[in-house]
Amino acid sequence: MAEDVVTVEKVIHAPPEAIFALLTDVGRHPELDGSGGVVKPKPDTPERLGPGSVFGMSMRLGVPYSTVNTVVEYEENRRIAWRTAPLGFAGRFSGGRIWRYQLSPAEGGTLVQESWDVTNDKQRSILKVVAAKQMKRAMEKTLDRIEELTAAT
Repeated sequence: MAEDVVTVEKVIHAPPEAIFALLTDVGRHPELDGSGGVVKPKPDTPERLGPGSVFGMSMRLGVPYSTVNTVVEYEENRRIAWRTAPLGFAGRFSGGRIWRYQLSPAEGGTLVQESWDVTNDKQRSILKVVAAKQMKRAMEKTLDRIEELTAAT
């Protein structure tokens, strides 16, 4: 059976501050998303994420939908994580997964670990079977995009 947490990692040749700035800028999330599902932030989204920030995102996975996300872990230039769920009625039956980014100094740059954590997701059993491999590939693409977007820093 698949694990509750899927993690990928990559050394990115950029300082942690540049990577963290990208991760905390919700307006840039569609650029760095490797899944192709992140469309754009909802209105009234904060310009920069901080502890406890709440932000909405327009998504598309075959059909359009929206999520509400809450920053649940935050350590400047080291870690950020948000819990995500669909808006409205669907949120009663799905959601609760956490997207986590951990940054550590490494030879030649920053070790970036991205995790998809469904430990407390309402659809945990299904997601582990159906989506874990797909999420791993998408996260690997995300790390590649983060590297491309921070290459100039």
